[in-house]
Amino acid sequence: MSYPFDAPYDCDRCPRLRSFLEEKKLELPEYYNGPVPSFGDSDPQLLVVGLAPGLHGANQTGRPFTGDWAGDLLYAALAEYGFSNDKYDKHAKDGLKLHGAMITNAVRCVPPQNKPVGAECNNCRPFLTDQIEALPSLKVIMTLGKISHDNTVRAMGLRLKDYPFGHHKTYDLPDGKTLISSYHCSRYNTNTRRLTEEMFYEVFADIRERLG
Repeated sequence: MSYPFDAPYDCDRCPRLRSFLEEKKLELPEYYNGPVPSFGDSDPQLLVVGLAPGLHGANQTGRPFTGDWAGDLLYAALAEYGFSNDKYDKHAKDGLKLHGAMITNAVRCVPPQNKPVGAECNNCRPFLTDQIEALPSLKVIMTLGKISHDNTVRAMGLRLKDYPFGHHKTYDLPDGKTLISSYHCSRYNTNTRRLTEEMFYEVFADIRERLG
């Protein structure tokens, strides 16, 4: 399922990303290989914003954070704090449903080496702006990593100097929403202990308390 604020499958705003996807369609024809649509409750209170689809994760399955280590940790946390039916099994037909939460990415297409460039972030940002504005019940936005955080701040027309990134940094926004940032739940961050499961769950505990 895709939403009106998601990028169309044939989006060509970013030539480098489009070319990369065309290559992957030939190399990995069984993969989704397109802008990955948002996933979750259509009227969420929580929006989780990641960086971009992983090549062998969301770009394969067509669902954010599905099929890689980051998704294992993220979906476990969502289940632990009551945001899902706990059916995650690393593929898009596992029966998983989110309750009160939606997941998306700041950049909707997989970038080479998992690193989008600034122009690609800029090109994709209007989708995130439209998404935030289209969710009437949204109360909390959780950003995973600095690039996601900075893109989300900019998507809302706010200044980065007023909302700097930091793990478990919490900001009350002018429109009444709350912005909470976290280190990205990547394998690298967890392997190096920059982010532990306990640290990640503490952010979700804070979110759950805020939402009730």
